Amino acid sequence: MKAILKLFSWRKCLVLSIAVIAILIVFNFYGLYTNKFYFFKFDNYIFPLFTVVHFIYLYVLWFKIKVQEYTDPQMRNLEYAMYGIFLIYIFKIMDTGYILLSYSEYKDHIVPNTFIPVGTMIFLLQFFLLFITIMTFKHRTLIVGPYNFDNLNENIDSW
Repeated sequence: MKAILKLFSWRKCLVLSIAVIAILIVFNFYGLYTNKFYFFKFDNYIFPLFTVVHFIYLYVLWFKIKVQEYTDPQMRNLEYAMYGIFLIYIFKIMDTGYILLSYSEYKDHIVPNTFIPVGTMIFLLQFFLLFITIMTFKHRTLIVGPYNFDNLNENIDSW
């Protein structure tokens, strides 16, 4: 585990998270079956809205590490929200996997040539986002510190 944490330092995790989330936001509007982008579907805007919380968490983590502050209740609540968003990321992986596995059902229909390569890339990026998110949680524990519920009021520095 220490070797993985060294390979993916907290800065690399932050930069990679931002890059992967940005790419996945773009591909969220992409229709695998049709090879077109859909900007007027309401469902396509749900994932980018949830990633706003992820971006805020990354900023707060960066700030806490830069200023060398301890955790506070706001950061704890934000991380708890991230756990819920982590479940949404898992749902998105399952959804993309289901779409990729449905390729054989539609082999008689016209499916674009980009279906498998782009779908696989999206699937792998989603898995990588899960991995980077777990690494970010681990770096928060090691660098910023654990959430100490006994002395919670001693380290309050509201942002």
